[in-house]
Amino acid sequence: MTAKPSDPTGHAELLRRSLDEVGRRIVGQRAMVERLIIGLLTGGHILLEGVPGLAKTLAVRTLADIFGAGFSRIQFTPDLLPADIVGTMIFDPKTQEFRPKHGPLFAHIVLADEVNRAPAKVQSALLEAMQERQVSIGGQTYRLPEPFLVLATQNPIESEGTYPLPEAQLDRFLLKVRVGYPSRSDEREILQRMAGGEPIAVASILDPKTVLNLRREVLATHLDPRLADYIVDLVRATRDPASVGLSALAPLVAFGASPRASIALAQVSRAHGFLQGRTFVTPQDIQAMAPDVLRHRVVISFEAEAEDVTSDAIVEQILAKLRVP
Repeated sequence: MTAKPSDPTGHAELLRRSLDEVGRRIVGQRAMVERLIIGLLTGGHILLEGVPGLAKTLAVRTLADIFGAGFSRIQFTPDLLPADIVGTMIFDPKTQEFRPKHGPLFAHIVLADEVNRAPAKVQSALLEAMQERQVSIGGQTYRLPEPFLVLATQNPIESEGTYPLPEAQLDRFLLKVRVGYPSRSDEREILQRMAGGEPIAVASILDPKTVLNLRREVLATHLDPRLADYIVDLVRATRDPASVGLSALAPLVAFGASPRASIALAQVSRAHGFLQGRTFVTPQDIQAMAPDVLRHRVVISFEAEAEDVTSDAIVEQILAKLRVP
């Protein structure tokens, strides 16, 4: 199952099979599925945003099935407590001692469904686990399994009963992926496949050891120094648009992306190139991933909201203006 470390063609074939297997259940949404795979390849957590019914949860469930590792789904609700996801100490009458009972966070892939419906304390517990990859129960620290990946979903159209993630917490997500409606032909195909109501089986292709090996290969993907400069210039331009001749954007940006965005963009650009079967990064890899890396890290001003300008539009203008090496 595991491709040889020196065989990028074998790795590309393994990942292509993974994408095709997900495609047995998920029609279209290729970009979303690719970014879920990129999350596996980099160990970065992903926030999926889209209206209900766009197969976000099904895509994550399918990824877990082809991964063949531990999976748990947490339905976030306003009455959820931190102990409900982290775990707690329970009394064992046989030993007359307290012992830890691990919560659903102890899985390789965790689906945090409708993460913006949970109160701040629960969100903080989740985000701490995402950052530290460990949790504390009863004064003891427990490592989470490796690889560990949180895939969260949120619905952008409802505000009642939700607790939107603050920008500082959003920054913990490697990518924020917007999931749109399928094309007419894709929707017709969805109707055809799901008409029988029977679940579509998928094969288990990956495993934890394979994924960890692939991550090491992604780190070895070559990033030319000129492209590293391009990434730095791109991220810095979100803080100072005037530096690339976009002075009109300056009042529209309240806060630009931090150096964490530069690191994230380098990581996912390597993974994107690796997913295409290459051992090097191209400018197109960076441009393809920049919106997903930056959209939740560029905080727009009230003026931008009044003019209906989004962070996506700002990133798009910067990409169009910045010289490509």
